[in-house]
Amino acid sequence: MAGELTLGFLGAGQMATALARGFLRAGLVTAERIWASDVSPAAAARFVEQTGGRTVPDNATLADRAPVLVLAVKPAQVPAVLAEVGPRLTPAHLLISIAAGVALHRLEAALPAGTRVVRVMPNSPALIGAGATAFARGRAATPADAEVVQRLFSAVGLAAEVTEPLLDAVTGLSGSGPAYAFQMIEALSDGGVAAGLPRELATRLAAQTLLGAARLVLETGQHPGALKDMVTSPGGTTIEGLHELEKAGVRGALINAVRAAAEKARRLGQG
Repeated sequence: MAGELTLGFLGAGQMATALARGFLRAGLVTAERIWASDVSPAAAARFVEQTGGRTVPDNATLADRAPVLVLAVKPAQVPAVLAEVGPRLTPAHLLISIAAGVALHRLEAALPAGTRVVRVMPNSPALIGAGATAFARGRAATPADAEVVQRLFSAVGLAAEVTEPLLDAVTGLSGSGPAYAFQMIEALSDGGVAAGLPRELATRLAAQTLLGAARLVLETGQHPGALKDMVTSPGGTTIEGLHELEKAGVRGALINAVRAAAEKARRLGQG
């Protein structure tokens, strides 16, 4: 794949750069076949420095250079960028959009009929190769296109194909989820400090504890409830702590947080 894939990033910001680096590490593309365009010279320079790729002066030129385009601009910039690249797109092009909240029908309406489009919802840990990504195909996108996206985004974490209506739920869970995890780490650290630990150590222990628990779920394939039971001894410390979490409604609050964020994503998409 690395010998034949040429990628063009419409936008050379932090996420685009991180994705390009992940694709390079996985051997899915070579630096000579990575291109980018950005209105910010500083962003373009950082992209080149960190990836070894090359830049072009405008989006239309990028479409001429790369058959696989990654739309990595802010949602407000999407219409202008699509207006630039649309006339240059051919049946050989695949557009992969990571623009948050921009629905497939909006992307397709702004492009020539039959353009192959895949909408992708990555999350912030993709910046360090530990992302949780979901993607949905547009009407003209093929199973082969889905395979390309699957291979690319598996290089920066977990990737799964869903139908587009489920992307709002993905946004509420894995898109917003890192913020929930950060708040849990902060709260666990506060608890450690309250129990006498130094702040720096408490934060490191809290973060490593969530990381280790997550890896156990992914690597063993066991249900989280079963893993919880493994560390919950009768009359022990863990069940005492779990009882306090249940009394505080932590489980219900997390469920409600995911549902609220998913509903917000749905409303933003409609707007």
